[in-house]
Amino acid sequence: MIFALDDGISFPDPHLGEPNGLFAVGGDLSVDRLLLAYSYGIFPWYSFRDYEKPHWYCPMRRFVIFPEEIHISHSMRTLINKQRYRLSINEDFEGVITNCGKLREKQRGAWLGQAMVNAYTELHRQGFAASVEVWDGEELVGGLYGVCIGKSFFGESMFSLVPSASKLALIYLAKVFSRNGGKLIDCQFETPHLKAMGGRFISYDDYLSIIHE
Repeated sequence: MIFALDDGISFPDPHLGEPNGLFAVGGDLSVDRLLLAYSYGIFPWYSFRDYEKPHWYCPMRRFVIFPEEIHISHSMRTLINKQRYRLSINEDFEGVITNCGKLREKQRGAWLGQAMVNAYTELHRQGFAASVEVWDGEELVGGLYGVCIGKSFFGESMFSLVPSASKLALIYLAKVFSRNGGKLIDCQFETPHLKAMGGRFISYDDYLSIIHE
């Protein structure tokens, strides 16, 4: 079942949604709505060229990484030990989200349009979205961004302009997040890349119990 949202900042029960997690269409991308959404594991994802209104997803099987379970391959350990790249947090959120959008803007179904960029940039301005940057000298060559609420980080997108830059960003995020009491990194959807780095499925009920701590 797919629900139509109005101007009220609320969501129906996501358990009633489609098997792929889609359960609502409409509403806006205001900070208040996004914070409510992520507090229940709900996120917007839609092709901005094909649809005017946001589509809201909440899969019942959640693909996550627990920070302490991040898998670091031998090749990644070698790359980290070389210290070729500098890593940072929140030094260039705009640069990260812009690069994420540019790398996908010509793809069919591209979802990171200007409305989404504006929404997450405002979340960042208010302290609810964060970025991880990978630098080669003064050049931004990789990174990721997402929403951070409490002990949970909800990953949104990542990019690499050099091999393994996004992996470096994710490993750095997991280490820093774990040291600061973080419990869960939400990956939204399974990919081979994320599975190889320790991602696994948990139930939505288990997921909620963690993000509501």
